[in-house]
Amino acid sequence: MVKSIDLFAGIGGIRKGFENAFGNSLETVFVSEWDEFARKTYRANFKDDFEISGDITKIDEKTIPAFDICLAGFPCQAFSIAGKHKGFSDDYKGMCRGTLFQDVVRICDYHKPKVIFCENVKGLQIHGKGRTYAIIKNAFEQIGYRVYEKVLNSKDFGVPQNRERIYIVCVRNDLNEKFFPNGFKFPDGTKQRVCLRDILEDAPIPSKYYLSQTYLETLKKHKARHEAKGNGFGYVVRDLDSISGALVCGGMGREGNLIIDEREHSLVPTTHIKGEINKESIRKLTPREWARLQGFTDSYKLVLSDTHLYKQFGNTVTINVIEALAAELKGAMFL
Repeated sequence: MVKSIDLFAGIGGIRKGFENAFGNSLETVFVSEWDEFARKTYRANFKDDFEISGDITKIDEKTIPAFDICLAGFPCQAFSIAGKHKGFSDDYKGMCRGTLFQDVVRICDYHKPKVIFCENVKGLQIHGKGRTYAIIKNAFEQIGYRVYEKVLNSKDFGVPQNRERIYIVCVRNDLNEKFFPNGFKFPDGTKQRVCLRDILEDAPIPSKYYLSQTYLETLKKHKARHEAKGNGFGYVVRDLDSISGALVCGGMGREGNLIIDEREHSLVPTTHIKGEINKESIRKLTPREWARLQGFTDSYKLVLSDTHLYKQFGNTVTINVIEALAAELKGAMFL
């Protein structure tokens, strides 16, 4: 049995990918997530016999059970192109998100797990002209780990989403030669290609997901203003036979992945919108469709409002990529 802990757990995407690869040979013994709404979604989908811990900075590493693998999707907003690029100086609700990786280092320095697995935005590598990632990598090396990293794209792993993320695999030095004598090999992905049409929910889609004519006109004017300035900002309508852009948790997140869905749907508004539903059949993707774009099966329970779900699935990982990486680790750890 391989024991793991899930830090910055979010809604459990990394854990789900590892469970898919390891099956019943993986046991999660500790979970930490500070966001109360993420914890609600997590609890609805994982039935652990322990409570989810909150603020990681207040957790004594000595109280955490022994573990073999540390899963840590430490916050990426501090390094994201979509964010403010503040990095180590980033502050959010009194928490310095840019330095939270140091708590991963602190916990793993005490427990010395076999593997540390992290995921973050692609921009982590270039933030601060590369100095930020160099600091993170050096911190893991100083506590005794060989660090491997690579940027992978979700579209290469069976989901129709263009999402590049950096994946970091740290193997304890005394096990590196045993597990990976030729170095850790990142998976190449699959030749299977899917498109947005493959992840659509069955019709009829509730009318609340279709844009009002008034809002659509507002988006068109906003885009035209930016185009006149030579900018590429604005809403995007995706071809159903293509793929989505990267899901993000706010701002133009939903408007950046609009589709035309001419299948049967009601033209009667069910929410307090301004004006009537647009006649072009333009709608945003549903939370379930966002979940599918991240590799979550339909058995995954969506228990919160759409607002929270869009944020959570924009923030989470693509399970297909995690599973492929975890499979490489399982093959080495069970030689």
